[in-house]
Amino acid sequence: MKNTAPDPAERMLRFHQPERVLRHLGPAPDEAALAALFRLDRSGYRTRLDRFEERNRSAATALAAAPGTAALRAGLPFRPGQHVMAVGESTTADRLSWFEILRHLLPEGVRCTNTAVSGSTTTQALANLPQLAFHQPDWVLCMLGANDAQRLDGVPLVAPTETHRTLLALRDGAVRRTGARWIWLTPPAVDPGRIAEYAHFRRAGLSWDGADLDTVAELLLAQAETTVDTRAAARGHLEEDGIHLTPAGQQRIAATVLEALGSPSTREKAISGPSVPQP
Repeated sequence: MKNTAPDPAERMLRFHQPERVLRHLGPAPDEAALAALFRLDRSGYRTRLDRFEERNRSAATALAAAPGTAALRAGLPFRPGQHVMAVGESTTADRLSWFEILRHLLPEGVRCTNTAVSGSTTTQALANLPQLAFHQPDWVLCMLGANDAQRLDGVPLVAPTETHRTLLALRDGAVRRTGARWIWLTPPAVDPGRIAEYAHFRRAGLSWDGADLDTVAELLLAQAETTVDTRAAARGHLEEDGIHLTPAGQQRIAATVLEALGSPSTREKAISGPSVPQP
């Protein structure tokens, strides 16, 4: 009988990219060193990465074949020679994420960089502003706020007013330093019932409340920039922990982003954008 037990190394590898948080140590470690962090040899590490990439290509192919997708792809505001960057936490850091699917639907010649780090709060993302500016993106797609909203024994990790401040400071600083066009994505919906039943979260005293995430979404939807509301797309497509998206959920987020950014009215708003904030 075929063994269908989950692969713990693959699960860890799916959500964690140590090279993104070890930049201060110098050049990125080679694959053999990264593989060892997951207790894998280089071959096992590469096989799993290739498997993730194949799943992303398949998801993108499925989306590309859907009715109306060709027109949406043609309407995307990204152009060859431009650099599109993603900033976020585990939903975006996921090697099967909406961004990793989306990159296969963009025009040839568009460069994509995913800088998302699992567990990142808005404060940590703001601290990485110099690194963001170093990449000099033309576009930034930002999905943050879910980790700010996590509660430790019922107490929010980050107060909503501070989340508000850091998100806007991150945007203002990035746009001022790079001139990039900024696009917000709301944190996806969560399932508080599953979260409450998940053993690891229960032991740690961690919880998330949908109302807290709605507060973040409302802040983002009130901004002048284009905001993609991902909450509905996530419902019914969450892992057993109630917060991380299934691969099908990630594909639904990618489809939502494609629909939001590929429509003529949204494209014009994204291209025009607000004026660059001044110091």
